[in-house]
Amino acid sequence: MTLLLQPAETTAPRVLDLAAHGTRVALRTATEVVTYAELSGRVDDVAARLGSTRRLVLVEGATGIEPLVTYLAALTHGHVVLLSAPGAPADNLLTAWDPDVVASAGDLVERREGSAHDLHPDLALLMSTSGTTGAPKLVRLSHDNLLSNAASIADYLALTPQDVAITSLPMHYCYGLSVVHSHLLVGAGLVLTDLSVVDECFWRLASESGATSFAGVPYTFELLEQSGFDPSHVPTLRYVTQAGGRMDPTRVREWATRGRRAGWDLVVMYGQTEATARMAWLPPELVAERPSSIGRAVPGGALRLEPVAGAEPGVGELVYTGPNVMMGYADTAADLGRGPELTELRTGDLAREVDGLWEVVGRSGRQVKLFGLRLDLDHLERLVGDGAEVRCVVVDQTLHAFTTRRRTSERLRQTLMAASGLPPVAIRVVVMEALPRTSSGKPDLAALSSHARALALAEAETAGAGPASPEALRADFAAVLGRSDVGLGDTFVGLGGDSLSYVELATRLGRRLGDVPADWHTRPIGDLAAATPAPRRGVPLDTTVVLRAAAIVAIVASHAGLVTVLGGAHLLLAVAGHNFARFQLSRSTRPDRLRHGLASLTQVALPAAVWIGVVGLVAGTYDPATALFLNGLVGSDAWTDQSQFWFLEALVWTTAVALLFLAVPALDRLERRAPYALAIGLVLAALAVRFAWVGLEAGPMQRYRVGVVALWFVLGWATARAASPARRWTVVLLAAVGTVGFFGDPWREALIVGGIALMVHVGSVRVPRRLVVPISTLASASLFIYLTHWQVYPHLEPTSPPAATIASLGVGAAVWWLARPALRRVARAFHG
Repeated sequence: MTLLLQPAETTAPRVLDLAAHGTRVALRTATEVVTYAELSGRVDDVAARLGSTRRLVLVEGATGIEPLVTYLAALTHGHVVLLSAPGAPADNLLTAWDPDVVASAGDLVERREGSAHDLHPDLALLMSTSGTTGAPKLVRLSHDNLLSNAASIADYLALTPQDVAITSLPMHYCYGLSVVHSHLLVGAGLVLTDLSVVDECFWRLASESGATSFAGVPYTFELLEQSGFDPSHVPTLRYVTQAGGRMDPTRVREWATRGRRAGWDLVVMYGQTEATARMAWLPPELVAERPSSIGRAVPGGALRLEPVAGAEPGVGELVYTGPNVMMGYADTAADLGRGPELTELRTGDLAREVDGLWEVVGRSGRQVKLFGLRLDLDHLERLVGDGAEVRCVVVDQTLHAFTTRRRTSERLRQTLMAASGLPPVAIRVVVMEALPRTSSGKPDLAALSSHARALALAEAETAGAGPASPEALRADFAAVLGRSDVGLGDTFVGLGGDSLSYVELATRLGRRLGDVPADWHTRPIGDLAAATPAPRRGVPLDTTVVLRAAAIVAIVASHAGLVTVLGGAHLLLAVAGHNFARFQLSRSTRPDRLRHGLASLTQVALPAAVWIGVVGLVAGTYDPATALFLNGLVGSDAWTDQSQFWFLEALVWTTAVALLFLAVPALDRLERRAPYALAIGLVLAALAVRFAWVGLEAGPMQRYRVGVVALWFVLGWATARAASPARRWTVVLLAAVGTVGFFGDPWREALIVGGIALMVHVGSVRVPRRLVVPISTLASASLFIYLTHWQVYPHLEPTSPPAATIASLGVGAAVWWLARPALRRVARAFHG
């Protein structure tokens, strides 16, 4: 039994007084504006839910109004915040720290009444160092730490209520959180977004919001250079800050020059989570002259050197003193009751003072900073070794992990990604016959670093030579998606890709890489460049691509009288549901899901409505209700020409209803927590509708009604959420239950169930290279082939069914090709 302690009552706000800034705008998003008075009210409402007893509150540090309000409610009303990275809180956090309340994905879950912890009165915030660390310990920060550092930053940046910062860094990272604190302290504004700095929509939002600053780590500036960022696009920018690790002095000088030309300053800063973010800053007027320097101590702080044995003359360990120095570390929950234990911070950095400015020249230990994240390489090696010897070095912003176990190299890479928080492109696993050692038998890290540099040099020399070079892949993404801002850190999903562009890009990657990873659409482009080269025989195509091509050929050939293969349209609905789950539900936020979902829906509904409407006006074949996908509601109960587009009507309305479903926050959160369970629940609901509506066998028109055929859409949805063999077979069984007997045609039913089984069990199908282009073209053009073939095949069917079939496929493919530029413009309109 857990003994609940009786902690003190919470006190009045001690860090930020939000209400004092009245009607000034505090927060903006792409869709909402919140004043300080409104923010204060929301904070008070959440604080009331947290109660008056002081508790440990785990807050998911996602970028959004709700997470920020919850954080502020706990912080300003005396609770202790444990800030975690976005996503479901890791089990090790819940186990190690046993929070009293968990705030995640918009929910506030009380795990007990009162608190199980003895919380020191000064304790305000617990954070992992630099957003993540290889070690489990947390930094204990007090209210005075937070307030003094926020005031210091506001001082040297000369922040005023007129300033507006856009959130280019996550809140759970101390650098990003310091931006929040310093701006809210002075009544300035914050623009909340989780868009990437290479996304045009990020800069459009920054410009429309009048942003005066943004913050970046070295990798941020690399992305900006890759994307061709023009600093003049945001005329209101006053300054840009850089921290989170050393940036090459040449790049510092270049960005300072860019800023000066565009009318803003570059402010280089230095800090650690242990000092509540900032310890030093380099005034903008000195950046171009001293780009290697971290500057001088922040207001209220001081820097000095501690002698280090063996160091060069004038070099020592940098030590910081100031009111923002942490209370100390916490290794277990029992440490939360301890008081302040430090008066100064030994940074672990080797530094020197030159003409009154400080320069960091190295590390005294094996802690490194990479992509803005501080990593303990020794701890990482112990964490991921799993019985094998693993040695890590960092060379050229890449973590190289050396091991002798070839079979576990991919698993090691995945473990390193999870443990470090680094993106895939920043990790390389190198398998060696034996790891080098010094004469004393210790690991020879210098030799490993030299080997890593040689590998990096060889990779750089050959990067553009082969067909799978990073630049070649980036060019493929740019060409298919019609975007010029594609970077090596981007993903297909992040760039707004959908089921239409997926077919063409998957085909290109298949030709370049051979066996394309099943999750390629969520992997950074730079990561894909390391995939294996194409095999000599055959090219793997995604199963859904092959099914789309086969289904549309079967539909057209059956209508043209060439063959009779029925069931293709119902199978295409399942493929559409599968792609809906794979592409739209992989987005990080609910607004992102809805925006991308509407973009995909529009790219189907708009050309279909235009084609049907124009044909209706010219030939008098179709009614306006058909062009508006309302024939099932107001049309005849018998088959007519208006019924020809039942498939598109079903696709449009099932997709629209699915998006409305996800627009409900509670349902969106449910889908994220239990994606497979929700998908199966939808299948069971659709099965109930199907049997209640038509019984075992459907009537001639019942088999085309939206409410009935929605079953196959949600079955496809479930195939994308079935991650284990048992779950996959469950989906196939439910598909059989819903399909067998429905048409009274065993062959038709077998085709549909077989196609679903293939889709859920087989990721790709290897086809001869000469068939890749025809299959991918048919799959990409399937919508337009279906749209246009009604006006093509009737003219040729009486004399030549083969000609009718070929002409229908050719005309549809040609119309698709002509429509591609317009479709891309539609997509960009939604994605910004």
